[in-house]
Amino acid sequence: MLDGLTLDQMRAFVAVAESGSFRAGAVRLSRVQSAVSHAINNLEAQLAVSLFDRSGHRPSLTPEGQALLADARAILAKVDRMRARARGLGEGVELGLSIVVDVLFPVATLARTLTLMRESYPSVAVRMEVAALGGPLAALRAGRCKLGIMVGEEFRDQRIEMEALSSVSLVAVAASAHPLAARSRSGEPIGTLELADHLQIVLEDPTPLTEGRDFGVLSPGTWRVGTQDAKCALILGGLGWGRLPSWAVERDLADGSLVRLGATALGRQGETALAVYLAHRTDEPLGPAARILRQALFQCAELSA
Repeated sequence: MLDGLTLDQMRAFVAVAESGSFRAGAVRLSRVQSAVSHAINNLEAQLAVSLFDRSGHRPSLTPEGQALLADARAILAKVDRMRARARGLGEGVELGLSIVVDVLFPVATLARTLTLMRESYPSVAVRMEVAALGGPLAALRAGRCKLGIMVGEEFRDQRIEMEALSSVSLVAVAASAHPLAARSRSGEPIGTLELADHLQIVLEDPTPLTEGRDFGVLSPGTWRVGTQDAKCALILGGLGWGRLPSWAVERDLADGSLVRLGATALGRQGETALAVYLAHRTDEPLGPAARILRQALFQCAELSA
């Protein structure tokens, strides 16, 4: 019968499956290896299936183990959420609040909502990181930040709760003196091959989450930079073309310093809308200040819609 199943057994199962060995799973759980092996043996007995093939140098998931791994993860995630919620019910006001924000999100918008939070909780100190690509997810995973604003669909984790907040637009641009700008002013769309003839300026991911992957990179010639300010400066300097958030280039487009590129491979008239998500760990409750900030962000998003 299944009543004997325990969370300890399921945590051991998931830890070994994700870490690749009983020894590594034990280290991850800060347990002795024999206790982890015992927990998994009991789980297999309760379920009447073999979860791991132990015939090789390292244990590998059986087809049954592979199928049940998703269920174990889902159960543990729900339990962690319940515990986090229970802790949150009894928590007082945070001493500090750590936030990570994707570089594509306008910090000015966040500043307005932080003002509202500070009116309610003036004693709460705020520490804010601004990160590109996988940076926000990495900060949440590591526990460095309590609340995150993430942009795009590429970075997901079952341990991170994501709520759709708003959207930001990326536009392909080049300096007014760049050859692609003259081509764009002619009114004809710019094709992929033509874009590939010119240097593209792209943001570099500070984490290994996108290793071997590129997003929106069309040119074989790229310069990679660590900050959006550096990217914008290089594009304004005429060194290459790239995509920047529309809120960051409004003035430069208005005064003619930058020209929007009609690159149909990057969206209609070179513009692409990306979803913005408010994110936090499922196993960590949001305190009163974080909840106020969350509410203010959603109110701000509704007013801007």
